[in-house]
Amino acid sequence: MDIVKTTKKLGNEIEKGVEVVSNKVTETFDNLASHLPFSNLAKKEDSTFHVEVDLPGVKKEEIDVKVEDDVLVVSAVRHYKNEVKEDDYYISESAFGKLERRFVLPENIDSESINASYENGRLEIELQKTKKAKPRSISIK
Repeated sequence: MDIVKTTKKLGNEIEKGVEVVSNKVTETFDNLASHLPFSNLAKKEDSTFHVEVDLPGVKKEEIDVKVEDDVLVVSAVRHYKNEVKEDDYYISESAFGKLERRFVLPENIDSESINASYENGRLEIELQKTKKAKPRSISIK
C-alpha cells in the first residue's frame, strides 16, 4: 500500500513540475512575441504580396531587408532616446535593441523583384510572383 501512495504522490509532484515548466515556457514566448514588430501580410488580386512592418522610432538606415533560403528577413535596431536612461522608466513597453521578423515565402516569389519603402515608421514590401507562376487566362478557340 505504501508504494501505491508514494507512486501517486510522486506522479502528482511530477505533474506540478511539468505545469510550472509549461507556464514558464509560455510566459517566455509571450514576452518574446511582445517584442516582435507588428506586421500585416496581404495577397493582392494581381497575385502580388504586400507586407507591412511597423517600426516606429527606427531610422531608415537601421533597417535591413533580405531573403535567405526562401525566408524574408526584416531586421532593425531601435535605440534608446539620449535624454532618458533605462533606469528612469517606471514602465517601458517599447522594445529597444534588435528587432526581427521572418516570413517564409512561397517558392514562386521572384526574389530579384522585391521592392521596399519606409515612411512614418512603416516599412512596406512588395513581393512579385515569378512570371511562370502568375495566373493567366487562356482563350478557347
